[in-house]
Amino acid sequence: MTDGSSSSFFPDFGLLLYLEELNKEELNKFKLLLKNETMESGCCQIPWAEVKKAKREDLANLMNKYYPGEQAWDVALKIFGKMNLKDLCERARAEINWTAHSLGPEDARTQEEQDEQEAVQGDGTEYRTQVTEKYCITWDKKCLFGEPEDFHPGVAQKDQELLEHLFDVDVKTGEQPQTVVLQGPAGVGKTTLVRKAVVDWAQGNLYQQRFNYVFYLNAREINQLRERSFVQMISKDWPSTEGPIERIMSQPSSLLFIIDSFDELNFAFEEPESVLCEDWTQVHPVSFLLSSLLRKVMLPESSLLVTTRLTACKKLKPLLKNPHSVELLGMSKGAREEYIYQCFEDRKRALQVFNSLRSNEMVFSMCKVPLVCWLLCTCLEQQMEKGGDITLTCKTTTALFMCYISSLFPPVDGNSPSLPSQTQLSSLCHLAAKGVWTMTSVFYRENLRKHGLSKSDVSIFLDLNILQKDMEYENCYMFTHLHVQEFLAAMFYTLQDSWGTKNCSFQSFEDLKLLLESNSYKDPHLTQMKCFLFGLLNEDRVKQLEKTFNCKMSLEIKWKILQWLETMGNSEDFPAQVEFLELFFYLYETQDEAYISQAMSYFQNIVINICGKIHLLVSSFCLKHCQRLRTMKLSITMVFEKMLNSNPLAEIWRRDGGHITHCWQDLCSVLHTNEHLRELDLCHSNLNELAMKTFYQELRHPSCKLQKLLMRFLSFPDGCRDIASSLTHNQNLMHLDLKGSDVGDNGVKSLCEALKNPECKLQNLRPHNIGIFVCWKSWNPVLESCGLTVAGCEDLSLALISNKRLTHLCLADNILGDDGVKLVSDALKHPQCNLQSLVLRRCHFTSLSGQHLSSSLLRNKSLTHLDLGSNWLQDDGVKLLCDVFRHPSCNLQDLGLMGCALTSMCCLDLASAILNNPHLQSLDLGNNDLQDDGVKILYEALRHPNCNIQRLGLEYCGLTSLCCQDLSSTLRRNQNLIKINLTQNTLGYEGIMKLCEVLRSPECKLKVLGVCKEAFDEEAQKLLEAVRVSNPQLIIERDCNDHSDEDVSWWRCP
Repeated sequence: MTDGSSSSFFPDFGLLLYLEELNKEELNKFKLLLKNETMESGCCQIPWAEVKKAKREDLANLMNKYYPGEQAWDVALKIFGKMNLKDLCERARAEINWTAHSLGPEDARTQEEQDEQEAVQGDGTEYRTQVTEKYCITWDKKCLFGEPEDFHPGVAQKDQELLEHLFDVDVKTGEQPQTVVLQGPAGVGKTTLVRKAVVDWAQGNLYQQRFNYVFYLNAREINQLRERSFVQMISKDWPSTEGPIERIMSQPSSLLFIIDSFDELNFAFEEPESVLCEDWTQVHPVSFLLSSLLRKVMLPESSLLVTTRLTACKKLKPLLKNPHSVELLGMSKGAREEYIYQCFEDRKRALQVFNSLRSNEMVFSMCKVPLVCWLLCTCLEQQMEKGGDITLTCKTTTALFMCYISSLFPPVDGNSPSLPSQTQLSSLCHLAAKGVWTMTSVFYRENLRKHGLSKSDVSIFLDLNILQKDMEYENCYMFTHLHVQEFLAAMFYTLQDSWGTKNCSFQSFEDLKLLLESNSYKDPHLTQMKCFLFGLLNEDRVKQLEKTFNCKMSLEIKWKILQWLETMGNSEDFPAQVEFLELFFYLYETQDEAYISQAMSYFQNIVINICGKIHLLVSSFCLKHCQRLRTMKLSITMVFEKMLNSNPLAEIWRRDGGHITHCWQDLCSVLHTNEHLRELDLCHSNLNELAMKTFYQELRHPSCKLQKLLMRFLSFPDGCRDIASSLTHNQNLMHLDLKGSDVGDNGVKSLCEALKNPECKLQNLRPHNIGIFVCWKSWNPVLESCGLTVAGCEDLSLALISNKRLTHLCLADNILGDDGVKLVSDALKHPQCNLQSLVLRRCHFTSLSGQHLSSSLLRNKSLTHLDLGSNWLQDDGVKLLCDVFRHPSCNLQDLGLMGCALTSMCCLDLASAILNNPHLQSLDLGNNDLQDDGVKILYEALRHPNCNIQRLGLEYCGLTSLCCQDLSSTLRRNQNLIKINLTQNTLGYEGIMKLCEVLRSPECKLKVLGVCKEAFDEEAQKLLEAVRVSNPQLIIERDCNDHSDEDVSWWRCP
C-alpha cells in the first residue's frame, strides 16, 4: 500500500488509540519489543533514545514516520500478539478489515492475486486440522481417576498461563527467548502441556502472531529413526494439499520446533560443532540433525521448546544457546489436598490419607505428580480396607512404594501361574538398574532381549501393571512410573548375591561401591534408587517382599554398607567425603534404630545444615542414635521462622501436631544422651523462644557433658537470661562464643550476673585466633559484634573482677569508645582480675584510651595477649603504651596494632619496646603507613641480641625494595624471627632478589614468608620458586584471605 492510501486503510490516529489502551508496564514492554522487531526485520531502525522517551502520541508518530502505510500496523499487530493482547489484536483486525472495503480497484486486484497465490500454496489450514486430530486430548475430569493407562491429567490454569508466556520478552533484559527449556520431574505433565500447546496453536488460540508453523518431535519416535534429511523428519504430518514444505522453511524465524522428552533420547551429542549440518535438505543420521538444531547451527533463527526431566539438564544445557528455563512444579499443596479428596468417596478416609501423606514431606512432595498421587491413594485405600496402618506405611518412601508394588501382585497360593519366576524378576531388576544409571526410562524390544526378557516374560509384567506399552509409538516399553523403576532397581542389589547376574560380564553399575560413593549433587538420578536400597535393609520389609514375590533376597549388602561407612569414618578426608544430611535421609529409610546406631558409631564429628522440617525429621531420628559423637556443628533455618512472629507460639506448635516439637526435642536430647559430646556449634541458626527453651533445658541436664558452645550470629528472644542461667547450672561448660549475636547491653548484664556466680565454670569469652595472636591452649567467651556499648561495660568490668576463672575475653566490633575502654581498663588494674588475653579490635576508641590502658598494664601481671587493631590510636596513643611496654614488669607477649593510623614517627618508641621487653614475641603492625624509613628503625632493633620477636606483621605498610637490604641483614643475624608478613608491599624484583639471597642461606631461620607470588613479575616468581625448592622448610604464604574464618590471623598455628 502506498503512503497516499494509508489514510483510507486506517485513520492516522488509529494506532494512537490502541497505544492509549496500554498501561505503563505494557507500554514499556511494547517499546522493548519494537526495538527487537526493527533489529530482526532489517528495517530502518527507530533510534532507541527517541523510542525510550516517547509518549504514546510521539510513539505513534515515530512508527508512522519510519514505517509508512501498512507497515506500522503490521509491526504493531505482531507486537500485540507477542504480548498476548488477543482482544486488542482482534478489534484492530476487525477495524482494519472494515476499512479495507474502501480500497481502490488497483489495490483490490493486487489482493485477489495474493489470495490466488495462497490458495495454490496452501494456507496451513489442512496441517492445523491434521495436527489437532492427532494431538487433541480429552480434558474430561472423569478420566483423572481411571486406570493408570487411561490417566491423562488436565492442564491447570496456572500451567496454561505459563504456556502462554513462555516466549514473552524479559522486561529486565529486553531479550526475547528463542530457546525455552520446560523442565520437571517424571509424570508432572510436560508432554501433556506441550501437546496442548500444539493443539491450541492449531486451533488459533496460541502463538498466532509469533509462529506460523509449529512442529512436534517426540523422543520415542526419533529414537527409532535412522538416516534422513531434516525436512523428511518433520514432514511426516505434512498434507500434500499444503504444497511443498520447503516453502515455509525459508522463513525460519516464524517456526517453532518442540522437542519433547529430551531425557529419553539415546544420543550422546558429542559431535564437534564445527562439523554439524546447516543444510536441512541433506541426509544425515537423526542424532546429527537434532544436534545441529539444538546448537543453532541449523535454522538458527527458529525457536525451540525442549522438555526434559531435571536429571538430564546437565546434558542438555551445554548444547543450547542462551536457554530460558522454566520449571513445571506440579500440583500445589492446595491442589494436592483437593485431588486426594476427589480420589475417595469416604471423606474420613480421604482426610486420614491426606494427613498421613502430609506428615512426611518427601512423600507429600512426590504427590505433586498427579499419577504418583493417584497410585499412592489407590494402594493406601486397599491397605485401609484390609485393616492396615497407613501411618506407618507413609513414614518412608520405601514402605509406601513397597505397599503399592505389593498391591499389584496376586496372593501367593503355592503355585500361582501369574507370578514371575526368580529369573524373570532378576532380569527385570537388572534392566531397571541399568536404566536408572544411564537415565533410560524407555526401553525397546532390543533392550528387553539383551536382558533376557522374552515376549512372554514381558507379558507377565504388563499384566501386573509393572510395565506398560506405549500405545502411540511401536516397540516402546516403560515402567508405570520412574519411581517403580527405581524401586526395582534397588531390589537388584539385594537379589544379585542370591541369584547372580544374567551373564558373566560384570557391568560398572553393578558395583555397589560406585552407588554408595555417588551423591545427590553430581548424580541426582541415583538419589531415589539409593533411598529405596537403604529402605530394603529393613529385615521386616525383606520378609514381606520375599512373601509377595515368592523369592529369596539377601541381606549381605547390609554389612557391606556398614564396612563402607566404617571406611569413610576412618578416612583422612573425613568429613569432606560425607554429606551427612544425605546420609541421614538414607538411614531414615531403614527405620532400623539398631542399624543406625551401628552405622553412626563410625563418626565422631558431624557437620549438617538443617534447612526445613524434613531435614529436622531425618536428622533428629538419626542423631538420637549416635553414641560416639564428640563435636556437632548445626545450622538450623527454615524450620522455626514462620513461628517467630506468631502469637501465641504454643498454639502454632499444637496445630502442627507437636511434630516439630518432638523432632527438636529428639535432636536436643543428644546433649545428655551422648556422654562423649564435648563441642556444639549452633551458628547462623534461626530459633524461636520455645525452641531455645527446649535447648537450654537439655543444656542444663545433669548428664550434659558439653564443654564448648558456639552460638554465633543468633538472636536471643529472652535477652540471654536462659543462656546465663545455663552457665550456672552446667558445671562442664567452659567455653562460650556469642560472636555476632544480638546480645546487647541487657544480654551482657545477664551474662555478667552469671559470670559473678561462683557456680559458673566459664573460663573463656573469645573468637578463634583474632589478629596476631598465636593458638591459645584454652578458649574464650566471645562477645564480638554483640551490640555491647559503654552502658554494658560497667557490668562486664565487675564480672572480670568477680570471676577468677575468666582468662580470655573478646569485645571486638562493639562501640565501646574511650569511656568503655576506661571501664575495662579499671577492671584490669584490680588484683582479682586474671584476664590473660583481651581483644578490643574495632571498638571505636582513640589515643585517649592509650592513657587508660597504659596505667592498667603497669599494674596487671596476668595479661599476655592484647589486640588493639583498627582503632584510632595514632602515634601519640602508641607512645603512651610503649612507655609501659618498656617496663620490666610488663608481661605482654603478643601485641596487635594493625590499622591504628601509625606512621614512621612511632617506630623509635616501638623499637625501644622491642629491645627492653624480653617477653614480647609477636607484633602486628600491618595496615599502618610506616614506610621504609620507619621499618629501617625496627629492623635495627630486631638485629639486637636482646630482641625476642618471633612473628612480625608488616602487611600493607608502604614498603619498597629500599627496605630489603636492611631486612636481609636482619634475617641473617636474628635467630628468633621465624614468621614475617610482607604482603601488599611493592618490593619489586630487586627487593625479592635481595631477600632470596638470604633465604637460601643456612643462617636464616625464617619458616614462613608472607608474600603473594602472583603479584611479582615472572623473573621474581622464578626466584621465589627456586628458594622454595632449595629450602623446603620455608613456607611462602599468601595473605589471610586464603584462610578460613576460624583462623583469620595471618600466621597459622604450628
